[in-house]
Amino acid sequence: MSLLPETGRRVTGIVARAQAAGRAPSLALAVVRDRALLHFTGAGETPPPDPKTQYRLGSITKTLTATMIMQLRDEGFFALDDLLYRHLPGTPVGGITLRQLLGHVSGLQREPAGPWWERRAGGNVDQLLADLEFDKIAMPPFRTYHYSNLAYGLLGAVLHRVTGESWADLVTKRVLDPLGMKRTTYHPVEPYARGYVVHSLDGGLHEEPRPDTGAMAPAGQLWSTVTDMAKWASFLADPAPAVLARATVDEMCTPVVMQDEAWTAGHGLGPELNRVGERVYVGHGGSMPGYVSQLLVHRPSRVGVVAFANSYGLRGTSIRAVALEVLTAVLDAEPAQPQPWKPMPAPAGEAAELCGRWWWMGGEYEVTADGEELTMAPVGAAARAPWRFVREAPDRWRGTAGSNTGEILEVLRGPDGAVEKIDIATFVFGRDPRHLA
Repeated sequence: MSLLPETGRRVTGIVARAQAAGRAPSLALAVVRDRALLHFTGAGETPPPDPKTQYRLGSITKTLTATMIMQLRDEGFFALDDLLYRHLPGTPVGGITLRQLLGHVSGLQREPAGPWWERRAGGNVDQLLADLEFDKIAMPPFRTYHYSNLAYGLLGAVLHRVTGESWADLVTKRVLDPLGMKRTTYHPVEPYARGYVVHSLDGGLHEEPRPDTGAMAPAGQLWSTVTDMAKWASFLADPAPAVLARATVDEMCTPVVMQDEAWTAGHGLGPELNRVGERVYVGHGGSMPGYVSQLLVHRPSRVGVVAFANSYGLRGTSIRAVALEVLTAVLDAEPAQPQPWKPMPAPAGEAAELCGRWWWMGGEYEVTADGEELTMAPVGAAARAPWRFVREAPDRWRGTAGSNTGEILEVLRGPDGAVEKIDIATFVFGRDPRHLA
């Protein structure tokens, strides 16, 4: 499985131009689908890009931290709307919630106290908490989007305090090992790309330190390869239930806040969201001194892009812009093919009674069944997401997708026990085309 030759040439050209104009020692990029590399390309010689070479992820790390928070939420350790002081007693910023920290709407300032954490060895969780002061809250929560590395340091502290385990052990046990991400590590493991700042005047390279960031590791510590990040991109598109339920990953990818007035960028519960035309990509960018990275996934098609460079930025562009251009080009050139139609087994029981045509307010709807799931969609109307329902009890179904998610479909029967109508959140549908309400 690979890209068409002309698509591959276009992707390779985008990467070559970005590396040359951006003056990156090396730039590596992969197009992925379903945990497999469709196309790998790179440019530069310091080092020559290779799928097995590690680069530093920077803030892509935050998506793994967010995943562990959601795992523990699902396991009943806490609620996302818990105030921080419940899990970090005595903290002077305890009046904000885990949800606000995840979505960068907590009002916290961007960085922890002290020298810039990305270029020095970090302290432990106790030191991070001891250095907190009330004035780290820069604005009221939910007032606006304000990106905060400190927020993810505090989420890591919550993980540590709740489980009694270090963040490094947790991420290995709960995320990396279950997904087979053996080349994603806390410290760099050869072969790895050294990171540089490129001097703007003479193009000279200054190699950057690679510190253990300690308690701030949940915000940006990890190292990985494009091959391992292909697995992570595919997890975001098609979650592995052993790590996190699809419904929870869907929740993570739902917007919490928009970053700009044009609504082209937003943030969920961990992942960043980018809109290009009618498509929304999820993922995250990252930077640490000497490195920039980008992960983007189009979830409906399960296609993603992973990009790394070992320079602190690209002159005249950004790694995010490169990844957005590549992913959009791939999806435009090679749209996902529709799944082949195949006959469904005949519905049985209550589902069989509900299949067929229904009317409400002059509109015609069709109900079909696939096992224990009902699908309901308007007939001949503009394309919209169908409603889906699963059976909870006799004559009671719960919406799981579409605009009736969470709503109840109640089956209304006549004196003889036959189905006469269905009631969806007080909208009553009948079999007669003249039925209104």
